[in-house]
Amino acid sequence: MNFFRIFGRGQGPIAEGTAAAIESVSLTHVGHVRAVNEDRVLNLPEAKLWAIADGMGGHQSGDVAAQIAIDALGNLASSEQTMCGDDILAALQSANTLIYARYADAERRSGTTIVAALLINDRLEIFWAGDSRAYRLRAGMWHLLTRDHSVVQEMVDAGALPPSAAANHPKSNVITRALGVDREVAIERLMTPLVAGDIIMLCSDGVSRTLGKDTIGLPSLDLLAQSLLDQALVRDGSDNASLVLIKA
Repeated sequence: MNFFRIFGRGQGPIAEGTAAAIESVSLTHVGHVRAVNEDRVLNLPEAKLWAIADGMGGHQSGDVAAQIAIDALGNLASSEQTMCGDDILAALQSANTLIYARYADAERRSGTTIVAALLINDRLEIFWAGDSRAYRLRAGMWHLLTRDHSVVQEMVDAGALPPSAAANHPKSNVITRALGVDREVAIERLMTPLVAGDIIMLCSDGVSRTLGKDTIGLPSLDLLAQSLLDQALVRDGSDNASLVLIKA
């Protein structure tokens, strides 16, 4: 199979006076149809930073845009400073500027969705633009934390389309926000408590479109990650599929 794994384990408090291990696993796969994987993954448990970027625009375009976004976050994590949410926003805005400038004169615009997570004490701050998503697995059920920036989501919000019809709508892949498409981009952000036992998943739409509401219990995080990736490839596989799992 054409995938790679990155396993990372780091130590960090998730509640005052309580030290807990933060374990993370990431996987990515090109899928069964496309020749190039335009997804990029960041898995830095030692920096308490994770991200998925899903590039758009074809070979030597979408993959480059996604790499620019991931590099911006990786470079920030490698610095000596303690990161905060505003630092993540600044890094993503910088990536937006770089991608926009790179393809300003190209016949076809390029860009990338992004979803990133930064752990600060016992809270996880999530940042996103586009339809790459963040979920929380708690008590065996997946809960969507982010809201897609897409044409279909706007239709659902307006009451013009039932949520059950969103996944199969002809415009389900049309997003309204991404890094590199416009000079400025509005990055959405939220803060959520991280409770011991929670599993957070960041993923590209190649995984989210095949995700069920619940999941079976598996003995390890890497087995769960592999199961979710296999499920995405069996049920669809038409797109690149990437995920990061983070467990307290």
